[in-house]
Amino acid sequence: MNELEELITDWLTLPDVAERLDVEVSRVRRLVDEGHLIAMRRGEPVVRMIPALLLVEDEITPHLAGTITVLRDGGYDDVELLTWLFSEDDTLPGRPIDHLRQGQRGEVRRRAQALAF
Repeated sequence: MNELEELITDWLTLPDVAERLDVEVSRVRRLVDEGHLIAMRRGEPVVRMIPALLLVEDEITPHLAGTITVLRDGGYDDVELLTWLFSEDDTLPGRPIDHLRQGQRGEVRRRAQALAF
């Protein structure tokens, strides 16, 4: 998980995400279970945390859930998925997560589909 730690430096606990989204923590857990967000176990003590960039202001990054679905359907696990989202892609250019945060899903989704199948 070292590569992931280098790619993602800002993480939020589930209660922090709940506060940002103005929902209960149980709703955040459901959003993770339903594939709208990705949580990893990390820290001391170990708790579930979500990369901060999966949120834009007080909302989930646009088009994130669909991209997660495409990659999971293609066999990506959560570490691989987050690594892909947060890695530089010279052909985009930039990171897929940055394009999603700007509402630009087209190229990101095409690349995700190509990788997944």
